[in-house]
Amino acid sequence: MPNVYIKTYGCQMNERDSEAVAAQLTAKGYHIVSTEHQADVVLLNTCSVRDQAEQKAIGKMRNLAVTLKRDRPNVVLGVMGCMAQNRGQSLVDQLPDVDLVLGTQKFHHAPDYVEALLKGSQRRIIDTESEPGSESTIREHLLHGVGDRAAVSAFVSIMQGCNQYCTFCIVPYTRGKERSRAIEDIVDECRQLVNRGVREITLLGQIVNSYGKREIGIRDGKSAFVQLLEAVHGIEGLHRIRFTSPHPKGYGDDLIEAYQRLPKLCPSAHIPIQSGSNQILKRMHRGYTRERFLELIEKLRHVNPLLGITTDIIVGFPGETEEDFQETLELAESVVFDNAFVFKYSQRSGTPASEMDGQVPKEIIEDRHARLLKRITELGHQTYEKLVGQEVEILVEGPSRRNASRLEGRTGCNKIVVFEGNLDRFKGQLIKVRIDRLGSFTLYGDPAIINLSPKEPLS
Repeated sequence: MPNVYIKTYGCQMNERDSEAVAAQLTAKGYHIVSTEHQADVVLLNTCSVRDQAEQKAIGKMRNLAVTLKRDRPNVVLGVMGCMAQNRGQSLVDQLPDVDLVLGTQKFHHAPDYVEALLKGSQRRIIDTESEPGSESTIREHLLHGVGDRAAVSAFVSIMQGCNQYCTFCIVPYTRGKERSRAIEDIVDECRQLVNRGVREITLLGQIVNSYGKREIGIRDGKSAFVQLLEAVHGIEGLHRIRFTSPHPKGYGDDLIEAYQRLPKLCPSAHIPIQSGSNQILKRMHRGYTRERFLELIEKLRHVNPLLGITTDIIVGFPGETEEDFQETLELAESVVFDNAFVFKYSQRSGTPASEMDGQVPKEIIEDRHARLLKRITELGHQTYEKLVGQEVEILVEGPSRRNASRLEGRTGCNKIVVFEGNLDRFKGQLIKVRIDRLGSFTLYGDPAIINLSPKEPLS
């Protein structure tokens, strides 16, 4: 059977979509390979959130058209995901060697379309139409054997789309309106993963804590998302639950309380603030204020003072003054995030922000990005330094990505820990490790502690 290479750009949602497409193709007999030079089919799963991501994918496809199509004209080249959805036919006009353009609601059609193109029954396929029920079509997973961290942790998509319409974001236009899967369907998928050795599940949604607002609603004072957390929490053999990415507006008291009530829910929260200025938050259409965000952080840390908190911040949004930027810097210093993704504002055609006045010059964006990133890094290291000499519980994922002779795991607060130990014995286990030293956002464990027995055996 033909070989397929898939390259993914962007977020965890894209990673999950690529994994599902790979699993679907594998089930049909295709072989997934590690480089495009081995492939008969090359699929790029793309991102449209920032222009840089689109330009990388376009540059890559141009290169493939030259290096592969020149010598092997029958190689199938495909673009999937957000950029495919956003550009459609215009993508083929720009890249005439592209054979397949597959939108965000069409991933489950990839095997049939690839087969048709390879057989020559169709010369080119462009499918970016909406499809009812597509939120429930991404269920397949590729879980390999010993040594592969995917067998310990897995992403589960619980919904598609977004209703927030932040003025800087193109996602609602590329992924459509919110559509949620049934709780029973999600729990069934999670249970199957646990039966295959998965011990940690990350629930995915564009705004994950908006899950089921229309389809399920509030029951017994609990939001649909908290109802889902409770249902997944009941799966025997599952050690940990994470979720990403939420919206500050979706953190009701029931979700805050869940951190205290559900022991499998990791003490970790990624909560995008985007800006510390109320003026900029309003222009972004975020729907909360600086004060509301700080109140939320206070409530979460009251429930668990050791909760790991990370965030997303955009610098250089249209209209951002130096005073607005200073408010963001002051908020970061007040919260002391464990880490943050700091982005330079990128104009996206079709979004309201791209047409706003007050576009910030590139050199000012660069300067603010460097200043904020430096301070975020300094503050983040303070939270890591506090763990040196402490004993932490980690879930062992597999070999370290930088040194295969060592093992790697994560704390509940989502901090990477590297240590020495036996893979066969500890992979997938919750164990205690004493932190010996700190690297760059990586903790290193004392090898002597590895003689401890795992907290609990695999079920």
